[in-house]
Amino acid sequence: MDTVSLAKRRYTTKAYDASRRIPQATVDALLEQLRHSPSSVNSQPWHFIVADSAEGKARLAKSTAERFAYNTPKLVDASHVIVFCTRTEMTEAHLNAVLEQEAADGRFRDEQARAAQNQSRRHYVDLHRYDQKDVQHWMEKQTYLALGTALLGAAAHGLDATPIEGFDSKILDAELGLRERGFTSVVILSLGYRAETDFNAGLNKSRLPVSQVFTFL
Repeated sequence: MDTVSLAKRRYTTKAYDASRRIPQATVDALLEQLRHSPSSVNSQPWHFIVADSAEGKARLAKSTAERFAYNTPKLVDASHVIVFCTRTEMTEAHLNAVLEQEAADGRFRDEQARAAQNQSRRHYVDLHRYDQKDVQHWMEKQTYLALGTALLGAAAHGLDATPIEGFDSKILDAELGLRERGFTSVVILSLGYRAETDFNAGLNKSRLPVSQVFTFL
């Protein structure tokens, strides 16, 4: 797979063809790729809400109705919309669940390896919790790694996509009951197929030159 071509081809879609639906097999493959996103010390501090019905997408669109109305069509006209959520705290229950899943998946040769992984992960969690005091920001960084995985995956499947930060997270959290579940919404991803009216589809991609972006040592 030519990932460079994928990166050059994908762009932020501004308008969707509401009549077109993503095949379920494609959705399933993309979600499986999303589930396997990387995260620091395999912390996986995320949850994903997937909306594919008109009713579900309308619920998400409540978060754009006031200050971010220009984003509403990107939610209601897209085939599928994913809300990327981050934990509001790194709980004991979550740390234990991750460790148990790693054990079930055969990650540890012996009990010593299991204990070492548990200690290493907790070390980094405590580093951000107590020393750097940025544990929430750190967890959100991991969620954005998942967003990057989904964007490249969408391009690989021939889908159009739009990452959206222009929404009211308080409204969305309340609508979905996220904070009661220990999460908060961070970013939204619309997925589907571009409309003919999407002006951005015909524009050249623009990035800073290599000389400004990279330093080689």
